[in-house]
Amino acid sequence: MYLPNLLARCAAGEKIAALTCYDASFARVLVEAGVDLLLVGDSLGMTVQGHATTLPVSLDAMRYHTEAVARGAAGAAFIVADLPFGSYQESPAQAFAASVRLLAAGANMVKLEGGAVMRDTIAFLVKRGVPVCAHLGLLPQSVNQTGYRVQARDAAAAERLIADAETLAAAGASLVVLESIPAALAGETTRRLAIPTLGIGAGPDCAGQVLVLHDVLGLTPRPPRFAHDFLAECGGDIAAAIRAYVAAVKAGGFPGPAHCD
Repeated sequence: MYLPNLLARCAAGEKIAALTCYDASFARVLVEAGVDLLLVGDSLGMTVQGHATTLPVSLDAMRYHTEAVARGAAGAAFIVADLPFGSYQESPAQAFAASVRLLAAGANMVKLEGGAVMRDTIAFLVKRGVPVCAHLGLLPQSVNQTGYRVQARDAAAAERLIADAETLAAAGASLVVLESIPAALAGETTRRLAIPTLGIGAGPDCAGQVLVLHDVLGLTPRPPRFAHDFLAECGGDIAAAIRAYVAAVKAGGFPGPAHCD
């Protein structure tokens, strides 16, 4: 799948169902269950490698897992790969070199974290044929500054987030992930943007939803509030749990009030 296909679904009013994915076997399962977007997330640092944060994840690791997911998906889903910490913050040229490796590995788009400070980097990448997904709100790569908590709770921070989103969209970002922000703010940001938003802990009004696969399957010891164990509801059937997640996102039933701030 290519970016125009994904954007056409959004334009038609279809909610986008996204999950993290790190290997070929799960890529096949997710595609068969109807997941639109597979995020090869640097969350693999915690879910696969056992680290406490995403910070130790290397570009080599991201390339390796992107290749595996791309082989499993076989072109049937849109693949977004995270640029890991330290691989893009130094300069646009550094970000381009890292992006080339991930697109060559099979990604359709790269994702990077940060607000207006990433404007020039996004513009540089897009002008050179690299589709970009921005990431605002809770930024896991900045956890040493912010901790893991809901972001943009006050009016000033909310306005900064909206301004950042508009700046990055103007720079050429095609998608933006909104993580752990109040639902009302995510809804307002979505309404102001001409590009789709993907929410994770950001309420029901985004153009789509993304979750960590391990949260959906009840494998996270202390899952975040916005997560939901679909596996438990489906009697331990992994494929059924993923189909249930996709159906809930498409119908607007997930996230519900219990998952939102």
